[in-house]
Amino acid sequence: MTAFKPTISLKKESKKEKVSKIKKRDVKDELITLEEERVYREGTVTIKDLIAPSSFKVDPNFIQLSDIFLRTIFVVSYPRFISVGWSAPILNLNVSMDISMFFYPVQSSIILKQLKKKVGTIEAQITADTEKGAPRDPVRETALRDIEQLRDSLTQGTEHFFQFAFYVTIYAKSVEDLDRITDEVQNIFGGKLINTKKVLFQAEQGFNSTLPLAIDEISVAFNMNSSPIASSFPFISSELSSDNGILYGINRHNNSLILFDRFSLQNANMVVFATSGAGKSYAVKLEILRSLMMGTDVIIIDPEMEYRQMSDAVGGSYINISLASESKVNPFDLPRPVGYDVSTEDIIRSAVITLKGLVRIMFGNMTTEEDSIMDRALLETFAKKDISSSSDLATIEPPIMQDLLDVLEGMEGAGNLAVLLHKYTDGTFSGLFNSPTTVQMNNQLVIFSVRDLEDELRPMAIYTLVNYIWNVVRSERKKRILVIDEAWWLMTHEDSAKFIYALVKRCRKYYLGVTTITQDVNDFLRSPYGQSIVTNSALQLLLRQSPASIDMIQKVFMLTEGEKFLLLESALGEGIFFAGLKHAAIRVVASYTEDQLITSDPKQLLDIEKAKKQFEKEAAEQK
Repeated sequence: MTAFKPTISLKKESKKEKVSKIKKRDVKDELITLEEERVYREGTVTIKDLIAPSSFKVDPNFIQLSDIFLRTIFVVSYPRFISVGWSAPILNLNVSMDISMFFYPVQSSIILKQLKKKVGTIEAQITADTEKGAPRDPVRETALRDIEQLRDSLTQGTEHFFQFAFYVTIYAKSVEDLDRITDEVQNIFGGKLINTKKVLFQAEQGFNSTLPLAIDEISVAFNMNSSPIASSFPFISSELSSDNGILYGINRHNNSLILFDRFSLQNANMVVFATSGAGKSYAVKLEILRSLMMGTDVIIIDPEMEYRQMSDAVGGSYINISLASESKVNPFDLPRPVGYDVSTEDIIRSAVITLKGLVRIMFGNMTTEEDSIMDRALLETFAKKDISSSSDLATIEPPIMQDLLDVLEGMEGAGNLAVLLHKYTDGTFSGLFNSPTTVQMNNQLVIFSVRDLEDELRPMAIYTLVNYIWNVVRSERKKRILVIDEAWWLMTHEDSAKFIYALVKRCRKYYLGVTTITQDVNDFLRSPYGQSIVTNSALQLLLRQSPASIDMIQKVFMLTEGEKFLLLESALGEGIFFAGLKHAAIRVVASYTEDQLITSDPKQLLDIEKAKKQFEKEAAEQK
């Protein structure tokens, strides 16, 4: 008997069902992964989180980002002619703004076809007016000439055609400020016959259009060819740039270069005002270094030995003036005029007046009688050396302070003056003025250091040095710059202040530019001669100022409130640069090599000195 064997029928899973299960499993795994990633990202910070505002509110005509208000202005139309740099007044406004420009190229064939139709229309209108006997229409004739000229340029390939969009987004701290700045910007545009409008119900689109995303969400463009578009290029500073000259810094408003030749102005004088540590000496040293490369001679009076390193680097002459130094300058030296007609008598008379100013600084105020006696004594001192109106100044031997003392001791009523002068001939200060001149100025860079002089002697030493330099300048016409650092020393005495003022007024005739630097602005500007020096200086550089002096600076230089606060908040090497009637915010910049040569930072100088010693040590070991 055959046993029954049951059969088990297994349903075979289809391939389609297998794929479906795998997909469901993959989707489940992916959802789990996404959820895990979401949980992880909730506890992380991205760049977007850091830069995003805490709030964003969109109104019909402005946007509020946190506590800042924004509004976008767009240009609708332009006049027939716009000048190069027409956007500069907007860019140079002392307000925060973003500017976007969009250029949409248009094929020349499309424009030429449209222009051809336009020409036909205008010519038909002109012909119809002529047949009717109507007077000619200059507007249509001008439009016809412009179109024909544009057609020729497009056909020849000298011009291309674009649709051009220009947007400005303004930032302000309140709605009132936003309205005020908006009116100011629109008035500037209107003054150039440029029609603008504020966004309305497109505030967010306007903001997005001026973000650095290259997205134009307003799409308000104006047909324009290459030439006027080129004049719209914003990064220019034609007012403070020239083909010749040196780089003074970067225009902080538009990042253009401030290139200028100080000798191209009505005078080459310059004043530099700043607080201690604001970078005034750094800026001047940078100008000196670049002027030397252009072939200009430079003379410096250095009160703190700040220019020594630069002098060594470029091979200049560094002359230390002190009581114990072998370098002497005789205040009785006379100029040797060459190439122009000046009488010897006038030169002697001028020297006597200058020497009387020095004596007043040395002695203090003199009575009228003492002034008269000193006047006669100085003339006799020159006569004692056979220096008269008929002398040849190229061969004379000038007197020294001892000769003046000898004359005073032989004059009636000059006993008190002789006693006071003894201190400078055989007393404590005898090593300064009682000697013939031993210094030479036959180098392109000459620096006189007065650091080792006592404070009491500095004003008279600087006065004597400036007089000696002035004599050298008058003896030979040459392109020169004279730098007087810490010029407020000279403003403390009326005679020295008067002398510097006269020098600043007359130096233009001798191809000399005087740079006066001071950190004590109040002392300098309180002197009437100090303000006159500023008036007679075509270049002015104002770096960071102290709150104590900013009001006087604002009054003298007629600064706006924005410029006033700019000077109070400026970083190192930043300020305002004036050239004649024009000025711009400046940032002084130097290359790495220039910075190493001119730095005054003690830490940086110490690092340079250590590196130099290490280099010398390694060089010695290799030998």
